[in-house]
Amino acid sequence: MKLIDKINKALEDDRCFWSFEYFPPKTQQGVMNLYDRIERMCNLGPLFIDVTWRWGGKSSDLTLELCSNSQTVYGVEANMHMTCTNTNFELIRSALEKAKDQGVQNILALRGDLPDNSVEFDPEVGEFKYATDLVRYIRKTYGDFFCISVAGYPEGCLGPDDVDCDIRYLKEKQDAGADLIITQLFYDVDNYLAWVDKCRAAGITIPILPGIMPIQNYGGFKRMTDLCRISVPQAIWDRLEPIKDDDQAVKDYGIEVAVDMISRLRDAGVRGFHFYTINLERSTRMVLERLQLVPTVHEVRPLPWSPSLNEKRAGENVRPIFWRNHTRSYIKRTALWDEFPNGRWGDSRSPAYGELVHGEQVRLAAGQAQKKWGAPTTVDDIKRLFVRYCRGSLDSLPWSETALQPESIEIQQRLAEINARGFLTINSQPSCNGAPSSDKVHGWGPSNGFVYKKAYLEFFASPENVKALLARLEGNPTATYYAVTKSGELLTNCQEDSPNAVTWGVFPGKEILQPTIVERVSFLAWKDEAFEFWNAWSGAYARDSASAGLLSRVSDDWYLMNIVENNFQKDSESIFELFDGLGQELADE
Repeated sequence: MKLIDKINKALEDDRCFWSFEYFPPKTQQGVMNLYDRIERMCNLGPLFIDVTWRWGGKSSDLTLELCSNSQTVYGVEANMHMTCTNTNFELIRSALEKAKDQGVQNILALRGDLPDNSVEFDPEVGEFKYATDLVRYIRKTYGDFFCISVAGYPEGCLGPDDVDCDIRYLKEKQDAGADLIITQLFYDVDNYLAWVDKCRAAGITIPILPGIMPIQNYGGFKRMTDLCRISVPQAIWDRLEPIKDDDQAVKDYGIEVAVDMISRLRDAGVRGFHFYTINLERSTRMVLERLQLVPTVHEVRPLPWSPSLNEKRAGENVRPIFWRNHTRSYIKRTALWDEFPNGRWGDSRSPAYGELVHGEQVRLAAGQAQKKWGAPTTVDDIKRLFVRYCRGSLDSLPWSETALQPESIEIQQRLAEINARGFLTINSQPSCNGAPSSDKVHGWGPSNGFVYKKAYLEFFASPENVKALLARLEGNPTATYYAVTKSGELLTNCQEDSPNAVTWGVFPGKEILQPTIVERVSFLAWKDEAFEFWNAWSGAYARDSASAGLLSRVSDDWYLMNIVENNFQKDSESIFELFDGLGQELADE
Protein backbone atom coordinates (compact mmCIF):
# COMPACT_ATOMS: atom_id res chain seq x y z
CA MET A 1 0.00 0.00 0.00
CA LYS A 2 1.22 3.50 -0.75
CA LEU A 3 2.27 5.46 2.34
CA ILE A 4 0.58 8.63 1.21
CA ASP A 5 -2.81 6.90 1.40
CA LYS A 6 -2.15 5.76 4.98
CA ILE A 7 -0.80 9.19 5.95
CA ASN A 8 -3.75 11.05 4.44
CA LYS A 9 -6.16 8.75 6.30
CA ALA A 10 -4.38 9.42 9.61
CA LEU A 11 -4.41 13.17 8.97
CA GLU A 12 -8.08 13.03 8.03
CA ASP A 13 -8.76 11.27 11.35
CA ASP A 14 -6.57 13.82 13.20
CA ARG A 15 -4.60 10.86 14.51
CA CYS A 16 -0.93 10.84 15.50
CA PHE A 17 1.35 8.40 13.68
CA TRP A 18 5.04 7.61 13.65
CA SER A 19 7.65 5.77 11.62
CA PHE A 20 11.11 4.28 12.20
CA GLU A 21 14.29 4.45 10.14
CA TYR A 22 16.94 1.71 10.12
CA PHE A 23 20.20 1.14 8.29
CA PRO A 24 21.54 -2.18 6.92
CA PRO A 25 24.08 -3.73 9.32
CA LYS A 26 27.48 -4.81 8.00
CA THR A 27 27.47 -8.37 9.42
CA GLN A 28 25.05 -11.27 9.06
CA GLN A 29 24.68 -11.44 12.83
CA GLY A 30 23.79 -7.74 12.82
CA VAL A 31 21.16 -8.35 10.14
CA MET A 32 19.53 -11.11 12.20
CA ASN A 33 19.57 -8.89 15.29
CA LEU A 34 17.96 -6.08 13.30
CA TYR A 35 15.17 -8.37 12.12
CA ASP A 36 14.45 -9.26 15.75
CA ARG A 37 14.45 -5.57 16.66
CA ILE A 38 12.11 -4.66 13.80
CA GLU A 39 9.75 -7.43 14.90
CA ARG A 40 9.68 -6.12 18.48
CA MET A 41 9.36 -2.49 17.44
CA CYS A 42 6.38 -3.33 15.23
CA ASN A 43 4.52 -3.75 18.52
CA LEU A 44 4.93 0.02 18.92
CA GLY A 45 2.60 0.48 15.95
CA PRO A 46 4.69 2.35 13.33
CA LEU A 47 2.80 3.45 10.24
CA PHE A 48 5.85 2.42 8.24
CA ILE A 49 9.58 1.83 8.48
CA ASP A 50 12.29 2.92 6.08
CA VAL A 51 15.73 1.53 5.33
CA THR A 52 18.75 3.46 4.10
CA TRP A 53 20.62 2.63 0.90
CA ARG A 54 24.13 2.44 -0.46
CA TRP A 55 24.92 1.44 -4.02
CA GLY A 56 27.16 -1.49 -4.68
CA GLY A 57 27.01 -5.22 -4.17
CA LYS A 58 25.31 -6.56 -1.08
CA SER A 59 24.37 -3.22 0.48
CA SER A 60 21.61 -2.19 -1.92
CA ASP A 61 20.40 -5.80 -2.15
CA LEU A 62 20.20 -5.93 1.65
CA THR A 63 18.12 -2.75 1.74
CA LEU A 64 15.59 -4.33 -0.61
CA GLU A 65 15.68 -7.59 1.35
CA LEU A 66 15.02 -5.79 4.65
CA CYS A 67 12.12 -3.86 3.11
CA SER A 68 10.60 -6.90 1.45
CA ASN A 69 10.88 -9.10 4.54
CA SER A 70 9.49 -6.38 6.80
CA GLN A 71 6.35 -6.32 4.68
CA THR A 72 6.08 -10.06 4.07
CA VAL A 73 7.08 -11.36 7.50
CA TYR A 74 6.16 -8.58 9.94
CA GLY A 75 3.31 -6.91 8.10
CA VAL A 76 4.67 -3.34 8.24
CA GLU A 77 4.90 -1.08 5.19
CA ALA A 78 8.46 -0.31 4.12
CA ASN A 79 9.86 2.82 2.47
CA MET A 80 13.06 2.05 0.54
CA HIS A 81 15.73 4.73 0.28
CA MET A 82 17.27 5.14 -3.16
CA THR A 83 20.12 7.48 -4.10
CA CYS A 84 20.91 8.52 -7.66
CA THR A 85 24.36 10.16 -7.59
CA ASN A 86 26.84 8.54 -9.95
CA THR A 87 24.23 6.13 -11.37
CA ASN A 88 22.47 5.80 -14.70
CA PHE A 89 18.99 5.09 -15.92
CA GLU A 90 19.62 1.37 -16.28
CA LEU A 91 20.86 0.96 -12.71
CA ILE A 92 17.89 2.88 -11.36
CA ARG A 93 15.42 1.03 -13.56
CA SER A 94 16.80 -2.35 -12.51
CA ALA A 95 16.57 -1.45 -8.81
CA LEU A 96 13.02 -0.15 -9.17
CA GLU A 97 11.95 -3.27 -11.09
CA LYS A 98 13.27 -5.45 -8.28
CA ALA A 99 11.40 -3.35 -5.73
CA LYS A 100 8.20 -3.59 -7.76
CA ASP A 101 8.57 -7.36 -8.18
CA GLN A 102 8.90 -7.76 -4.40
CA GLY A 103 5.92 -5.57 -3.60
CA VAL A 104 7.86 -2.58 -2.28
CA GLN A 105 5.73 0.35 -3.38
CA ASN A 106 7.34 3.23 -1.48
CA ILE A 107 10.60 4.98 -2.41
CA LEU A 108 12.50 7.76 -0.63
CA ALA A 109 14.25 9.48 -3.54
CA LEU A 110 17.57 11.08 -2.60
CA ARG A 111 20.51 12.58 -4.42
CA GLY A 112 23.04 10.97 -2.12
CA ASP A 113 26.54 12.14 -1.38
CA LEU A 114 28.69 13.23 -4.32
CA PRO A 115 31.96 11.30 -4.61
CA ASP A 116 33.71 14.60 -5.42
CA ASN A 117 32.88 18.05 -6.71
CA SER A 118 33.63 17.16 -10.31
CA VAL A 119 30.53 15.05 -10.92
CA GLU A 120 28.20 16.82 -13.33
CA PHE A 121 24.88 15.75 -14.78
CA ASP A 122 25.27 14.46 -18.33
CA PRO A 123 22.02 13.37 -20.00
CA GLU A 124 23.98 11.65 -22.76
CA VAL A 125 25.55 9.31 -20.22
CA GLY A 126 22.27 9.02 -18.34
CA GLU A 127 23.54 10.12 -14.96
CA PHE A 128 21.32 11.86 -12.43
CA LYS A 129 22.44 15.07 -10.78
CA TYR A 130 19.61 15.92 -8.37
CA ALA A 131 16.91 14.05 -6.45
CA THR A 132 14.39 15.94 -8.59
CA ASP A 133 15.70 14.04 -11.62
CA LEU A 134 15.10 10.76 -9.83
CA VAL A 135 11.57 11.77 -8.78
CA ARG A 136 10.77 12.83 -12.33
CA TYR A 137 12.16 9.57 -13.76
CA ILE A 138 10.21 7.36 -11.34
CA ARG A 139 6.96 9.20 -11.98
CA LYS A 140 7.43 9.23 -15.77
CA THR A 141 8.43 5.56 -15.94
CA TYR A 142 6.07 4.02 -13.38
CA GLY A 143 3.18 6.43 -13.19
CA ASP A 144 1.37 6.26 -9.87
CA PHE A 145 2.66 2.82 -8.84
CA PHE A 146 5.21 4.18 -6.36
CA CYS A 147 4.65 6.57 -3.49
CA ILE A 148 7.65 8.90 -3.63
CA SER A 149 8.98 10.65 -0.57
CA VAL A 150 11.79 13.20 -0.59
CA ALA A 151 14.09 14.82 1.96
CA GLY A 152 13.59 18.27 3.45
CA TYR A 153 16.25 20.34 5.23
CA PRO A 154 14.86 22.76 7.85
CA GLU A 155 18.33 24.25 8.29
CA GLY A 156 19.47 23.98 4.69
CA CYS A 157 21.25 21.09 3.05
CA LEU A 158 24.61 22.83 3.29
CA GLY A 159 23.78 25.40 5.97
CA PRO A 160 21.33 28.19 6.87
CA ASP A 161 22.28 30.30 3.84
CA ASP A 162 20.76 27.60 1.60
CA VAL A 163 17.33 27.40 3.24
CA ASP A 164 15.41 29.51 0.71
CA CYS A 165 17.18 27.82 -2.20
CA ASP A 166 16.42 24.39 -0.74
CA ILE A 167 12.74 25.29 -0.44
CA ARG A 168 12.68 26.13 -4.15
CA TYR A 169 14.22 22.73 -4.88
CA LEU A 170 11.67 21.10 -2.59
CA LYS A 171 8.86 22.72 -4.56
CA GLU A 172 10.43 21.35 -7.75
CA LYS A 173 10.43 17.87 -6.22
CA GLN A 174 6.75 18.23 -5.41
CA ASP A 175 6.00 19.42 -8.92
CA ALA A 176 7.98 16.49 -10.33
CA GLY A 177 5.70 14.05 -8.50
CA ALA A 178 6.81 13.71 -4.87
CA ASP A 179 4.05 12.68 -2.44
CA LEU A 180 5.52 13.60 0.93
CA ILE A 181 8.56 15.07 2.69
CA ILE A 182 10.64 13.56 5.51
CA THR A 183 12.95 16.08 7.11
CA GLN A 184 16.47 15.83 8.35
CA LEU A 185 16.82 15.64 12.14
CA PHE A 186 16.65 18.91 14.06
CA TYR A 187 16.47 20.15 17.67
CA ASP A 188 15.18 23.71 17.27
CA VAL A 189 11.39 23.36 17.17
CA ASP A 190 10.70 27.06 16.62
CA ASN A 191 13.02 27.12 13.63
CA TYR A 192 11.36 23.99 12.22
CA LEU A 193 7.84 25.45 12.49
CA ALA A 194 9.00 28.66 10.83
CA TRP A 195 10.53 26.59 8.02
CA VAL A 196 7.26 24.70 7.50
CA ASP A 197 5.44 28.03 7.23
CA LYS A 198 7.94 29.10 4.55
CA CYS A 199 7.34 25.85 2.67
CA ARG A 200 3.58 26.37 2.72
CA ALA A 201 4.01 29.97 1.59
CA ALA A 202 6.10 28.68 -1.34
CA GLY A 203 3.23 26.46 -2.50
CA ILE A 204 4.38 23.16 -0.97
CA THR A 205 1.20 21.34 0.03
CA ILE A 206 2.28 17.71 0.51
CA PRO A 207 2.64 16.26 4.03
CA ILE A 208 5.86 17.04 5.92
CA LEU A 209 7.11 14.59 8.58
CA PRO A 210 9.65 15.97 11.08
CA GLY A 211 12.76 13.87 11.70
CA ILE A 212 13.36 13.07 15.38
CA MET A 213 16.61 11.53 16.65
CA PRO A 214 16.79 10.92 20.41
CA ILE A 215 20.27 11.74 21.74
CA GLN A 216 22.15 8.49 22.54
CA ASN A 217 25.59 9.67 23.66
CA TYR A 218 27.45 12.96 23.81
CA GLY A 219 30.25 12.19 21.37
CA GLY A 220 27.96 10.76 18.71
CA PHE A 221 25.51 13.62 19.11
CA LYS A 222 28.23 16.22 18.66
CA ARG A 223 29.67 14.48 15.60
CA MET A 224 26.25 14.08 14.00
CA THR A 225 25.15 17.67 14.54
CA ASP A 226 28.50 18.97 13.27
CA LEU A 227 28.40 16.72 10.20
CA CYS A 228 24.82 17.63 9.32
CA ARG A 229 25.27 21.31 10.27
CA ILE A 230 22.42 21.11 12.78
CA SER A 231 21.95 23.99 15.19
CA VAL A 232 21.30 22.92 18.76
CA PRO A 233 19.71 25.29 21.29
CA GLN A 234 22.18 26.37 23.94
CA ALA A 235 19.88 25.07 26.67
CA ILE A 236 20.48 21.52 25.39
CA TRP A 237 24.26 21.96 25.42
CA ASP A 238 24.05 23.38 28.94
CA ARG A 239 22.15 20.34 30.19
CA LEU A 240 24.49 17.92 28.43
CA GLU A 241 27.77 19.40 29.61
CA PRO A 242 27.73 18.15 33.23
CA ILE A 243 26.53 14.63 32.22
CA LYS A 244 28.45 14.16 28.96
CA ASP A 245 30.58 11.33 30.38
CA ASP A 246 27.58 9.42 31.76
CA ASP A 247 26.05 7.58 28.77
CA GLN A 248 22.91 6.50 30.62
CA ALA A 249 22.23 10.02 31.87
CA VAL A 250 22.70 11.33 28.32
CA LYS A 251 20.27 8.73 26.95
CA ASP A 252 17.69 9.63 29.60
CA TYR A 253 18.06 13.31 28.82
CA GLY A 254 17.79 12.52 25.09
CA ILE A 255 14.41 10.91 25.77
CA GLU A 256 13.35 14.03 27.68
CA VAL A 257 14.37 16.28 24.76
CA ALA A 258 12.48 14.17 22.21
CA VAL A 259 9.35 14.07 24.38
CA ASP A 260 9.44 17.86 24.76
CA MET A 261 9.98 18.39 21.02
CA ILE A 262 7.11 16.14 20.00
CA SER A 263 4.80 17.67 22.61
CA ARG A 264 5.47 21.14 21.21
CA LEU A 265 5.03 19.90 17.64
CA ARG A 266 1.70 18.28 18.54
CA ASP A 267 0.54 21.53 20.12
CA ALA A 268 1.36 23.20 16.80
CA GLY A 269 -0.83 20.70 14.91
CA VAL A 270 1.83 18.23 13.74
CA ARG A 271 0.56 14.63 13.69
CA GLY A 272 3.32 12.54 12.07
CA PHE A 273 6.84 11.91 13.43
CA HIS A 274 9.76 10.08 11.83
CA PHE A 275 12.27 8.52 14.27
CA TYR A 276 15.90 8.07 13.27
CA THR A 277 16.46 5.00 15.44
CA ILE A 278 20.10 4.29 14.43
CA ASN A 279 18.97 0.66 14.89
CA LEU A 280 18.30 1.16 18.61
CA GLU A 281 15.04 0.45 20.37
CA ARG A 282 14.88 1.70 23.95
CA SER A 283 14.87 5.46 23.45
CA THR A 284 12.21 5.40 20.74
CA ARG A 285 10.01 3.11 22.81
CA MET A 286 10.41 5.25 25.93
CA VAL A 287 9.54 8.43 24.03
CA LEU A 288 6.33 6.92 22.66
CA GLU A 289 5.36 5.48 26.03
CA ARG A 290 5.92 8.76 27.87
CA LEU A 291 3.81 10.56 25.28
CA GLN A 292 1.17 7.83 25.69
CA LEU A 293 1.34 7.24 21.95
CA VAL A 294 0.59 3.57 22.45
CA PRO A 295 -1.31 1.79 19.66
CA THR A 296 -4.49 -0.14 20.36
CA VAL A 297 -4.43 -3.93 20.42
CA HIS A 298 -6.45 -3.98 17.20
CA GLU A 299 -3.89 -1.81 15.41
CA VAL A 300 -0.92 -3.94 16.46
CA ARG A 301 -2.53 -7.40 16.52
CA PRO A 302 -5.28 -7.89 13.95
CA LEU A 303 -4.39 -11.59 14.41
CA PRO A 304 -2.27 -13.39 17.05
CA TRP A 305 0.57 -13.22 14.49
CA SER A 306 1.52 -10.39 12.12
CA PRO A 307 -0.37 -10.68 8.80
CA SER A 308 1.85 -10.48 5.74
CA LEU A 309 1.55 -7.57 3.30
CA ASN A 310 2.69 -9.81 0.44
CA GLU A 311 -0.01 -9.70 -2.24
CA LYS A 312 0.02 -13.50 -2.64
CA ARG A 313 -0.70 -13.93 1.06
CA ALA A 314 -3.56 -11.41 1.14
CA GLY A 315 -6.35 -12.91 3.19
CA GLU A 316 -4.15 -15.50 4.91
CA ASN A 317 -5.55 -15.92 8.42
CA VAL A 318 -4.62 -19.41 9.59
CA ARG A 319 -1.16 -20.73 10.56
CA PRO A 320 0.21 -23.65 12.60
CA ILE A 321 1.37 -22.69 16.08
CA PHE A 322 4.73 -24.45 15.76
CA TRP A 323 6.53 -21.58 13.99
CA ARG A 324 5.27 -18.90 16.38
CA ASN A 325 8.84 -17.98 17.36
CA HIS A 326 10.21 -18.49 13.84
CA THR A 327 8.02 -16.50 11.48
CA ARG A 328 10.74 -15.88 8.89
CA SER A 329 11.30 -19.60 8.51
CA TYR A 330 7.57 -20.27 8.08
CA ILE A 331 7.26 -17.57 5.43
CA LYS A 332 10.27 -18.97 3.59
CA ARG A 333 9.11 -22.58 3.68
CA THR A 334 5.62 -21.69 2.43
CA ALA A 335 6.64 -19.07 -0.14
CA LEU A 336 5.86 -21.32 -3.11
CA TRP A 337 2.34 -22.22 -2.04
CA ASP A 338 -0.24 -21.34 -4.69
CA GLU A 339 -2.78 -20.26 -2.08
CA PHE A 340 -2.83 -19.64 1.64
CA PRO A 341 -5.40 -20.69 4.24
CA ASN A 342 -8.29 -18.27 4.59
CA GLY A 343 -11.00 -19.10 7.10
CA ARG A 344 -9.90 -22.72 7.53
CA TRP A 345 -6.72 -24.75 7.16
CA GLY A 346 -8.21 -27.12 4.60
CA ASP A 347 -7.01 -30.56 3.54
CA SER A 348 -4.08 -31.49 5.77
CA ARG A 349 -2.48 -33.44 2.91
CA SER A 350 -2.15 -30.39 0.65
CA PRO A 351 0.59 -28.23 2.25
CA ALA A 352 4.03 -28.97 0.79
CA TYR A 353 6.63 -27.26 2.93
CA GLY A 354 9.81 -26.09 1.28
CA GLU A 355 13.14 -27.64 2.13
CA LEU A 356 14.77 -26.82 5.43
CA VAL A 357 17.99 -24.81 5.12
CA HIS A 358 20.47 -26.53 7.43
CA GLY A 359 22.96 -24.66 9.56
CA GLU A 360 20.97 -21.40 9.83
CA GLN A 361 19.17 -22.19 13.07
CA VAL A 362 21.64 -20.82 15.65
CA ARG A 363 22.70 -17.36 14.54
CA LEU A 364 25.36 -16.82 17.17
CA ALA A 365 28.99 -17.39 16.32
CA ALA A 366 30.61 -20.23 18.24
CA GLY A 367 32.25 -17.90 20.76
CA GLN A 368 29.01 -16.00 21.35
CA ALA A 369 27.03 -19.21 21.79
CA GLN A 370 29.54 -20.53 24.32
CA LYS A 371 29.50 -17.24 26.21
CA LYS A 372 25.69 -17.22 26.39
CA TRP A 373 24.99 -20.92 26.98
CA GLY A 374 28.29 -22.16 28.38
CA ALA A 375 29.47 -25.68 27.60
CA PRO A 376 26.84 -28.15 28.86
CA THR A 377 28.17 -31.63 29.61
CA THR A 378 25.16 -33.15 31.39
CA VAL A 379 21.41 -33.13 30.88
CA ASP A 380 21.13 -31.15 34.12
CA ASP A 381 23.28 -28.42 32.54
CA ILE A 382 20.80 -28.17 29.67
CA LYS A 383 17.85 -28.17 32.08
CA ARG A 384 19.39 -25.29 34.04
CA LEU A 385 19.64 -23.18 30.86
CA PHE A 386 15.96 -23.76 30.07
CA VAL A 387 14.96 -22.96 33.66
CA ARG A 388 16.96 -19.72 33.56
CA TYR A 389 15.23 -18.78 30.32
CA CYS A 390 11.79 -19.43 31.79
CA ARG A 391 12.64 -17.32 34.84
CA GLY A 392 13.92 -14.44 32.72
CA SER A 393 17.59 -14.57 33.69
CA LEU A 394 18.59 -15.80 30.21
CA ASP A 395 17.29 -13.79 27.26
CA SER A 396 17.35 -16.47 24.56
CA LEU A 397 17.74 -20.13 23.68
CA PRO A 398 18.45 -21.65 20.27
CA TRP A 399 14.70 -22.15 19.76
CA SER A 400 13.66 -18.78 21.18
CA GLU A 401 15.63 -15.69 20.19
CA THR A 402 13.63 -13.38 22.44
CA ALA A 403 12.21 -13.56 25.95
CA LEU A 404 8.98 -15.42 26.79
CA GLN A 405 5.84 -14.18 25.07
CA PRO A 406 3.90 -11.84 27.40
CA GLU A 407 1.03 -14.31 27.61
CA SER A 408 3.37 -17.00 28.97
CA ILE A 409 4.42 -14.86 31.94
CA GLU A 410 1.35 -16.07 33.86
CA ILE A 411 2.58 -19.68 33.56
CA GLN A 412 6.26 -18.77 33.96
CA GLN A 413 6.81 -20.56 37.29
CA ARG A 414 5.10 -23.74 36.13
CA LEU A 415 7.19 -23.72 32.94
CA ALA A 416 10.35 -23.46 35.03
CA GLU A 417 9.22 -26.39 37.19
CA ILE A 418 8.64 -28.84 34.33
CA ASN A 419 11.87 -27.76 32.61
CA ALA A 420 13.71 -28.54 35.84
CA ARG A 421 12.26 -32.06 35.61
CA GLY A 422 13.48 -32.59 32.06
CA PHE A 423 10.56 -31.44 29.89
CA LEU A 424 12.35 -28.77 27.85
CA THR A 425 9.69 -26.37 26.57
CA ILE A 426 10.12 -24.44 23.31
CA ASN A 427 6.55 -23.16 22.84
CA SER A 428 3.57 -22.61 25.10
CA GLN A 429 0.35 -20.74 25.59
CA PRO A 430 -2.04 -20.55 28.56
CA SER A 431 -5.75 -21.16 28.21
CA CYS A 432 -8.11 -18.22 27.82
CA ASN A 433 -11.90 -18.36 28.03
CA GLY A 434 -13.44 -15.29 26.43
CA ALA A 435 -11.00 -12.45 27.17
CA PRO A 436 -11.96 -9.13 25.56
CA SER A 437 -10.20 -8.59 22.24
CA SER A 438 -8.77 -5.38 23.73
CA ASP A 439 -6.97 -7.31 26.50
CA LYS A 440 -3.32 -6.17 26.62
CA VAL A 441 -1.98 -9.71 27.02
CA HIS A 442 -4.38 -12.10 25.29
CA GLY A 443 -6.27 -9.75 23.00
CA TRP A 444 -6.20 -9.54 19.20
CA GLY A 445 -8.61 -8.73 16.40
CA PRO A 446 -11.37 -6.13 15.95
CA SER A 447 -12.87 -4.18 18.81
CA ASN A 448 -15.68 -5.53 20.98
CA GLY A 449 -14.78 -9.16 20.36
CA PHE A 450 -13.77 -12.05 22.58
CA VAL A 451 -10.83 -14.43 22.21
CA TYR A 452 -10.29 -18.01 23.32
CA LYS A 453 -7.25 -20.27 23.64
CA LYS A 454 -6.57 -23.86 24.55
CA ALA A 455 -3.61 -24.51 26.82
CA TYR A 456 -0.66 -25.71 24.72
CA LEU A 457 2.81 -27.03 25.51
CA GLU A 458 5.59 -28.11 23.15
CA PHE A 459 8.77 -29.63 24.52
CA PHE A 460 11.61 -32.12 24.17
CA ALA A 461 11.62 -35.10 26.53
CA SER A 462 13.59 -38.29 27.01
CA PRO A 463 11.99 -41.65 26.04
CA GLU A 464 11.58 -42.50 29.74
CA ASN A 465 9.76 -39.24 30.47
CA VAL A 466 7.57 -39.57 27.40
CA LYS A 467 6.55 -43.10 28.42
CA ALA A 468 5.55 -41.90 31.90
CA LEU A 469 3.66 -38.93 30.47
CA LEU A 470 1.74 -41.09 27.98
CA ALA A 471 0.51 -43.20 30.89
CA ARG A 472 -0.84 -40.03 32.52
CA LEU A 473 -2.47 -38.89 29.30
CA GLU A 474 -4.46 -42.13 29.03
CA GLY A 475 -6.50 -40.88 31.96
CA ASN A 476 -7.18 -37.47 30.44
CA PRO A 477 -9.79 -37.73 27.65
CA THR A 478 -9.66 -34.00 26.77
CA ALA A 479 -5.93 -33.80 26.04
CA THR A 480 -4.47 -34.66 22.62
CA TYR A 481 -0.82 -35.04 21.73
CA TYR A 482 1.78 -35.73 19.07
CA ALA A 483 5.24 -37.06 19.93
CA VAL A 484 7.91 -37.72 17.32
CA THR A 485 11.58 -38.68 17.25
CA LYS A 486 14.17 -37.23 14.91
CA SER A 487 13.95 -40.37 12.80
CA GLY A 488 10.19 -39.94 12.41
CA GLU A 489 8.68 -42.41 14.90
CA LEU A 490 5.27 -40.85 15.63
CA LEU A 491 3.06 -41.40 18.66
CA THR A 492 -0.39 -39.76 18.91
CA ASN A 493 -3.88 -40.20 20.32
CA CYS A 494 -5.45 -38.09 17.56
CA GLN A 495 -7.86 -40.23 15.60
CA GLU A 496 -8.00 -37.93 12.57
CA ASP A 497 -5.58 -35.71 10.66
CA SER A 498 -7.95 -32.75 10.72
CA PRO A 499 -6.60 -29.47 12.17
CA ASN A 500 -7.24 -28.60 15.80
CA ALA A 501 -7.91 -24.91 16.41
CA VAL A 502 -6.01 -23.75 19.50
CA THR A 503 -6.84 -20.04 19.16
CA TRP A 504 -10.08 -18.49 17.95
CA GLY A 505 -12.01 -15.27 18.20
CA VAL A 506 -15.62 -14.14 18.04
CA PHE A 507 -16.24 -10.62 16.70
CA PRO A 508 -19.34 -8.57 15.88
CA GLY A 509 -20.58 -9.15 12.33
CA LYS A 510 -17.90 -11.71 11.47
CA GLU A 511 -17.52 -15.45 11.19
CA ILE A 512 -15.51 -17.09 13.96
CA LEU A 513 -11.80 -16.72 13.18
CA GLN A 514 -9.46 -19.63 13.95
CA PRO A 515 -5.98 -18.23 13.23
CA THR A 516 -3.80 -20.79 15.04
CA ILE A 517 -3.98 -24.55 14.64
CA VAL A 518 -2.21 -27.81 15.42
CA GLU A 519 -2.13 -30.56 12.80
CA ARG A 520 0.01 -33.58 11.91
CA VAL A 521 1.52 -32.71 8.52
CA SER A 522 2.71 -29.31 9.71
CA PHE A 523 4.07 -30.77 12.95
CA LEU A 524 6.14 -33.29 11.02
CA ALA A 525 7.50 -30.52 8.80
CA TRP A 526 8.36 -28.45 11.88
CA LYS A 527 9.94 -31.52 13.52
CA ASP A 528 12.91 -31.48 11.15
CA GLU A 529 13.54 -27.83 11.94
CA ALA A 530 13.15 -28.24 15.69
CA PHE A 531 15.68 -31.09 15.85
CA GLU A 532 18.09 -29.22 13.59
CA PHE A 533 18.51 -26.63 16.35
CA TRP A 534 20.28 -29.28 18.44
CA ASN A 535 22.70 -29.97 15.61
CA ALA A 536 23.32 -26.27 15.00
CA TRP A 537 23.93 -25.71 18.72
CA SER A 538 26.36 -28.63 18.91
CA GLY A 539 28.25 -27.04 15.99
CA ALA A 540 29.38 -24.28 18.37
CA TYR A 541 31.72 -26.80 20.04
CA ALA A 542 34.57 -28.98 18.86
CA ARG A 543 33.21 -32.11 17.21
CA ASP A 544 34.84 -34.47 19.72
CA SER A 545 33.92 -32.36 22.77
CA ALA A 546 31.63 -33.52 25.58
CA SER A 547 29.18 -30.71 24.81
CA ALA A 548 28.84 -31.60 21.13
CA GLY A 549 28.38 -35.26 22.02
CA LEU A 550 25.70 -34.51 24.63
CA LEU A 551 23.67 -32.25 22.32
CA SER A 552 23.87 -34.77 19.48
CA ARG A 553 22.69 -37.61 21.74
CA VAL A 554 19.71 -35.59 22.95
CA SER A 555 18.82 -34.80 19.34
CA ASP A 556 19.09 -38.44 18.30
CA ASP A 557 17.30 -40.04 21.26
CA TRP A 558 14.68 -37.63 22.63
CA TYR A 559 11.14 -36.89 21.46
CA LEU A 560 9.59 -33.61 20.35
CA MET A 561 6.10 -33.56 21.81
CA ASN A 562 3.10 -31.25 21.95
CA ILE A 563 0.00 -31.42 24.13
CA VAL A 564 -3.28 -29.55 23.69
CA GLU A 565 -5.75 -29.39 26.58
CA ASN A 566 -8.92 -29.12 24.52
CA ASN A 567 -11.13 -28.12 27.44
CA PHE A 568 -10.46 -24.38 27.23
CA GLN A 569 -12.72 -23.81 30.24
CA LYS A 570 -10.07 -25.37 32.45
CA ASP A 571 -7.48 -22.99 33.82
CA SER A 572 -3.90 -23.21 32.61
CA GLU A 573 -2.87 -25.10 35.74
CA SER A 574 -4.61 -28.26 34.54
CA ILE A 575 -2.16 -29.03 31.74
CA PHE A 576 0.77 -28.79 34.16
CA GLU A 577 -0.83 -31.25 36.59
CA LEU A 578 -0.02 -33.95 34.03
CA PHE A 579 3.68 -33.47 34.85
CA ASP A 580 3.46 -33.50 38.66
CA GLY A 581 5.98 -36.00 40.05
CA LEU A 582 7.35 -36.97 36.63
CA GLY A 583 10.95 -36.61 35.52
CA GLN A 584 14.02 -36.09 37.61
CA GLU A 585 14.51 -33.00 39.75
CA LEU A 586 17.62 -30.88 39.41
CA ALA A 587 20.09 -31.53 42.21
CA ASP A 588 20.18 -27.86 43.21
CA GLU A 589 16.48 -27.10 42.88
